[in-house]
Amino acid sequence: MGESEGVAAKETASTNSQMGKASPNGASPNGVNRMKKFDNEGEFDLSAPPPFKIAEIRAAIPKHCWVKDPWKSLSYVFRDVLVVIGFAAIAIYFNNWAVWPLYWAAQGTMFWALFVLGHDCGHGSFSDSPLLNSVVGHLLHSSILVPYHGWRISHRTHHQNHGNVEHDESWVPLSEGTYKSLDISTKFFRFKVPFPLFAYPIYLWTRSPGKKGSHFNPYSDLFHPDERKYVITSTICWTLMVGLLYYLSKLIGPVEMLKIYGVPYMVFVMWLDFVTYLHHHGHEQKLPWYRGKEWNYLRGGLTTVDRDYGMFNSIQHDIGTHVVHHLFPQIPHYHLIEATKAAKPVLGKYYREPRKSPGPIPFHLFSYLVRSIQEDHYVSDTGDVLYYQSDPQLYGLYQSKRG
Repeated sequence: MGESEGVAAKETASTNSQMGKASPNGASPNGVNRMKKFDNEGEFDLSAPPPFKIAEIRAAIPKHCWVKDPWKSLSYVFRDVLVVIGFAAIAIYFNNWAVWPLYWAAQGTMFWALFVLGHDCGHGSFSDSPLLNSVVGHLLHSSILVPYHGWRISHRTHHQNHGNVEHDESWVPLSEGTYKSLDISTKFFRFKVPFPLFAYPIYLWTRSPGKKGSHFNPYSDLFHPDERKYVITSTICWTLMVGLLYYLSKLIGPVEMLKIYGVPYMVFVMWLDFVTYLHHHGHEQKLPWYRGKEWNYLRGGLTTVDRDYGMFNSIQHDIGTHVVHHLFPQIPHYHLIEATKAAKPVLGKYYREPRKSPGPIPFHLFSYLVRSIQEDHYVSDTGDVLYYQSDPQLYGLYQSKRG
């Protein structure tokens, strides 16, 4: 095994020469008018093709930022696993309802930290050893009920097509036609907080509306035929973990398993959906999405958003430094902050400085999440440079249905 998303970087070389040229009046090359979005100075078109190439960003990043240290990566794994075991031991020892809610919040956050380390394995940024990446990735992701290879391959698709409404895989916008074809209940659960924060397990089984396939099915159109053996391996590992959880629930009781594992798992799912959504939505200004010839790897990567998660930045291994991560997923997480600092002079206005968390807990991000979910419903079926549109009747339909 050992496919990493270094292939995404290779793709950029061919796409840089294909950057679309936006006309001064805001019309796309195919003649479809688009609404221009500006920054606070009122002059900068967020969808304008950048004046720099991805090679210039790469050259600005220090060479040591690309070096993967497997022992350093493993040290984070050992640390997080020890914390997970320690939290569980403390909660079981006290077995007190004053402790359980604190345990759920803390342990669910650590499950999310484990996912991020497995995420590094999937990108190949954990180490240069495909075998080590695969073994660690399976152990970490299977322990939190994520099919490692199934996720890895679809996540690779996301990175290779970020910002592309036709081919992106993660939180991709619904087209207007697909949106209008959804029934009211589907719209309700997709666009009513907090339900989107529990979407991840459903996505693993069925993907998003308008897409077919499953991360567990080796014959899904998510995968190439030569990837089926990897998907089978991950599905078997996932099944073994489910079997272990079932055995433990029979041994100690389902209620105890729910307290020890089930509730933290749901907190982890909420973290995953919260973070991944905000890395691609909810900025102060609406960010563009692309289709057709207007899209290329660099322009798509520049639509991602960095976030400040307060005290959780280091706990979740600086996943908030997302722009440089999307452009260069092979950079280890412990070099992302330095790499971002080096890249910012090249990115200029195309890098949007994240709003600092006013306190240790990033409560400010909840308003971005809620506003985006309430307003960002679909994109047009036509045009190549697109912005989210709102359905003004959506919440009225909810109320009339309940009435």
